Amino acid sequence: MSTPAADREPGPQHGIHSRAELVDGKLLEQQQGGFDVSILLGGQVRTGRLRLFMIYSAGNFIEATADTPYLQIGEHKYGKPIMDRVVKYHIPLKAAAKAIIVSFDSTMRSNLTVGLPIDLLAYEKDTDRVTLRRRFADGDHYFSQLSGIWSAGLRRAFMEVPEIQWGDGEKE
Repeated sequence: MSTPAADREPGPQHGIHSRAELVDGKLLEQQQGGFDVSILLGGQVRTGRLRLFMIYSAGNFIEATADTPYLQIGEHKYGKPIMDRVVKYHIPLKAAAKAIIVSFDSTMRSNLTVGLPIDLLAYEKDTDRVTLRRRFADGDHYFSQLSGIWSAGLRRAFMEVPEIQWGDGEKE
């Protein structure tokens, strides 16, 4: 029994994930790999509100909201606490960009598989174009300065936290 060509060949009737499996599935299986991707998609239609979506390989998605003002893919367990403390829904774009770079720096400190370069691109509301673009590569002066200031600030904040009170039996 033969399978109709429409079921074997990638085409518009298949989702992104299905088409990738049809095209590269055998190779991925041979290499004991899989096809899994998440995509961030954001923008603005005319003068409407800016929107940001995280689209999962299964095709489902979530949207950034006032309660979840940013979405992040990739290695984020080390930098996410910074984003959670700093990034709020109405944060100015340039402050959010700084928070992103601090988050990357923190992740790079704890995970050697994450590193420079970092490409940062921003689209400002109602501009119809990319307005901010920056690459942070090895030796970048701003990134080095930010990293040093952030590290020193964390050490300073740590020293300002009072010592733990251990109770009546505490010995100095």
